[in-house]
Amino acid sequence: MRGGRQGCQILSFREMSSVTSHQEQLSQSDPSPSPSSCSSFELIDMDAGSLYEPVSPHWFYCKIIDSKETWIPFNSEDSQQLEEAYGSGEDCNGKVVPTDGGRYDVHLGERTRYAVYWEEQVSEVRRCTWFYKGDKDNRYVPYSESFSQVLEKTYMLAVTLDEWKKKLESPNREIIILHNPKLMVHYQPITGSDEWGSTPSEQGRPRTVKRGVENISVDVHGGEPLQIDHLVFVVHGIGPACDLRFRSIVQCVNDFRSVSLNLLQTHFKKAQENHQIGRVEFLPVNWHSPLHSTGVDVDLQRITLPSINRLRHFTNDTILDVFFYNSPTYCQTIVDTVASEMNRLYTLFLQRNPNFKGGVSIAGHSLGSLILFDILTNQKDSLGDIDSEKDSLNTIMGHGDSVTLEEDLKKLQLSEFLTVFEKEKVDKEALALCTDRDLQEMGIPLGPRKKIINYFQGRRESLDRRPAHRESAPHGRTDTRGDACLGVSIGQASVRYPRLRYQPEIFFAFGSPIGMFLTVRGLKRIDPSYRFPTCRGFLNIYHPFDPVAYRIEPMVVPGVEFEPMLIPHHKGRKRMHLELREGLSRMGADLRNNLLGSLRTAWKSLTRAPHPALQAAEAAEEAAAEPESCPEKAAGGGAEVEEEAPTEGTAAVGDTAPVSVGMLNRGQRIDYVLQEKPIESFNEYLFALQSHLCYWESEDTVLLVLKEIYQTQGIFLDQPLQ
Repeated sequence: MRGGRQGCQILSFREMSSVTSHQEQLSQSDPSPSPSSCSSFELIDMDAGSLYEPVSPHWFYCKIIDSKETWIPFNSEDSQQLEEAYGSGEDCNGKVVPTDGGRYDVHLGERTRYAVYWEEQVSEVRRCTWFYKGDKDNRYVPYSESFSQVLEKTYMLAVTLDEWKKKLESPNREIIILHNPKLMVHYQPITGSDEWGSTPSEQGRPRTVKRGVENISVDVHGGEPLQIDHLVFVVHGIGPACDLRFRSIVQCVNDFRSVSLNLLQTHFKKAQENHQIGRVEFLPVNWHSPLHSTGVDVDLQRITLPSINRLRHFTNDTILDVFFYNSPTYCQTIVDTVASEMNRLYTLFLQRNPNFKGGVSIAGHSLGSLILFDILTNQKDSLGDIDSEKDSLNTIMGHGDSVTLEEDLKKLQLSEFLTVFEKEKVDKEALALCTDRDLQEMGIPLGPRKKIINYFQGRRESLDRRPAHRESAPHGRTDTRGDACLGVSIGQASVRYPRLRYQPEIFFAFGSPIGMFLTVRGLKRIDPSYRFPTCRGFLNIYHPFDPVAYRIEPMVVPGVEFEPMLIPHHKGRKRMHLELREGLSRMGADLRNNLLGSLRTAWKSLTRAPHPALQAAEAAEEAAAEPESCPEKAAGGGAEVEEEAPTEGTAAVGDTAPVSVGMLNRGQRIDYVLQEKPIESFNEYLFALQSHLCYWESEDTVLLVLKEIYQTQGIFLDQPLQ
């Protein structure tokens, strides 16, 4: 504060000289704003308050968006916490304040904002009181904290002494003039102007200056509920971009989380008012960056043709991820990265939220859902399985001629890394448990890492190949351990799937190609009794025009055709164009039936015999024929009911008995289809790509996820959607 008062004192002397020397100049050049310039200055009224009130600060952070700095306000609760920590009188150095629901930490002394769960560029943080409007948009930019203090002190003197038209010069030679409390302007310096400066009228168009965040057009949101009811890990698909705006998985999950917070306020309002629920936390899981940091991009670049450079770069960075997952070497890297990242996030989340008692679910988009599916099908559901795996590991460690780690490394011609393992206290058994990422963190290059991993995997498989890795029969197989009839081809034989540190409650698949990959692997049917060893629920959610999505239920019940579950619109009912389409179809069917009935009646009236006895006989025949036509009507009606609102756990098909869809989702339906928008129904090919990337901002998708999660806790929507 001493430095601030000293700066203000210096400014006061400069200001006095500036006012006396430039007063005449200001009066000649621009003594008062002209009527035409009042709109640019956003002049409201000219009433000057005689009493000074301190400004209310608000905290902002800076993000680089489209190569441009953008200042974003913290929500009201986070800003209040930062202000309380700032004004506590304690030393700000070393003080850390969690913000954004605990996903970011603000180091108050450094004025920086760090991401907690993922890697992100550090953001500058600023305590803001004064703002000026940017040159290319309507966003307001905050002044630096030191210059804002100068502006505030000058404003206080002007209000107290009722002396306005104060002129200040910023460290960047920008001119700020305080005409009155409602009219304050900012002039940019002109390049090449002399050292004497120039008059404000020569500085170009002025910019508006505002005092206090309440006077600028910016959305300051409320804080997030402190209580976290459920944790969901979200795994992305191919490529680094997850939507048409080429945003990362972090940004897309941020949108997904924001939509969920809004839907909780609108559809779970009663539960929130009764303090039954808080919120659901969604955390992104990134596997693309670790995969492409292995050096494979350099290898690909050497063999990539120079023509159509952008298209080839897109292919190498995106589409090849599918081929990487089908490669035993890189598939191991991918599953290790996904599993270890989810385990790391789970451990870190529990450390930061020690009172968390909720469950955990996982969600995957596109290829990410297939990765999660393979990991889930290879989990162990009992302590006996874990013990047997440890015994198998001990057997492998004691098998063969080599006894020590040194001899194993010598056999692999990797003796130079022995000192590294000894430093990390890694023995032979620990090395067999190391993943590719563990070896990478120890500084082992890619080539030796692959040699070590393949060496121990080969010894394991030569002794006891796991039954889960064998090729499945067309109609499924039974696990030799006697757990359950799996009926699923599980990944690749050479891949060792890591174990998760938690048991997911529900697995959500968005736009998933799981069904296609299982079919390509030779699987024709999923046994209805099969369920994930550690996960109880499974929902396959897709857009009807998504070119990557495939169904799952026909693989469970291959002999029966039935529609997927239609996801209700988040505002209730179906979309208008779908109701109109069904109404027209129903009307056409009714007209056709009525027309046939009228023709039949007319034909009978024309051919009817005039004798009363014959008329009575025909009437008896019609009465006997009516019951025979009832099953057909019932079948037609049943089909309509099934199409409009199929039951939750089964699918009614015609007049047959309800069809079971297996135990993958606890006996409930698995396939859920979104309703296309009216504009999408005009050309499904035009919106195919967008349909595959629509889930992040889809209220219908998010609401279904929230509904399924909170149903496990006995909490339901305020009004059931139809």
